Order: sequence, then structure tokens, then C-alpha cells
Amino acid sequence: MQGEESLVQRAQKNDQEAFAQLYEEYFDKIYRYLALRIGNEMEAEDMTQQVFLNALRSISSFRWKGVPFSAWLYRIAHNQAVDHLRRKKKRASVPLDESLVSSGDSPHSTTERKIDIEQLLVATRRLTETQREVISLRFTSELSIAQVAKVMGKSEGAVKALQHSAIVALRRTMLVTEQ
Repeated sequence: MQGEESLVQRAQKNDQEAFAQLYEEYFDKIYRYLALRIGNEMEAEDMTQQVFLNALRSISSFRWKGVPFSAWLYRIAHNQAVDHLRRKKKRASVPLDESLVSSGDSPHSTTERKIDIEQLLVATRRLTETQREVISLRFTSELSIAQVAKVMGKSEGAVKALQHSAIVALRRTMLVTEQ
């Protein structure tokens, strides 16, 4: 985190190269988080750009409080996603990513994988908004329980409980759709 802190301090002093490094480090993670949250890749890309524009505008107000810089970025992304979902009033989903299929796969295994992904996407739509967010942050963005707690403004225990209930609900839904 020391290198990150140095980059942030340089970015706060209007060092464009330092901010560019932060952008490169976190763009894909923030994008994946937003894509899963809002269910539209094009809009997620636009929103990710907006997250970084907002971060650039307000980086001087960022203060180290023992949490990574990424938690601050995820909080900005979270707020944008919430605003977007309120405006659109739609459920989150992610279109299937054709790049998940390797060219060496048989048509049968490719079809099975697509069906599994579709079932998972349908199952995630049945989760609460908060459960979806925990799943997205934990597994898509690969954040720790502590980091998710900071991003969501919840205790670690609450995040663990939400993650557990989301996984149980996903399992239950997936088992029902298999039968």
C-alpha cells in the first residue's frame, strides 16, 4: 500500500502520470464491478470513465484512513451505480461474454458453459440489491471482506452474513433450475 499512497500523494499534487498509473491499476476492476451491477457493458464503460473523472476532480479531498485508495474508488462507483439504477429502475444483469469460450472447446462443453452462465445470471437477479453488490465486490472485483465492508459502509460481520445468504440463495436457485 506504500507505493499506492505515494502515487495518490503525487496525483493530489496534479501529477498526471501518477493519476494515469492509478487509472491503469483500477480501471478494469471498477469496470467489472459496474458491469455486473448495472448489466450493460457500454453504460458500465461510460460510468467507469465518470468514476475516474469524479476521482480526478476530488482527489485533493481524499484522506488516508487506513483503507486502500480502491475503497474510495469503489464508493464513488457504488454511488454512481445506485444513482443509475434509481434512474433506470431495472434489474442488474451482464450480457454473456463470448471471450469466456476458448477456441479448443467442443460445441457441447461450450453450450453447457453458456447454459451455466445464463442460469447464474438469472439466479443473481433473484438476489437482493445488497446481496448482488456483495457478490460483485467479493468475486468479480476480488475484494476482501474488510474492503467490501469499507466500500459498503457495513461491518465485516454484516458483509459475511450477506455473502452467506447470497451464496445459499444462489445454490438454492441453481438447484431448482437444474431439476
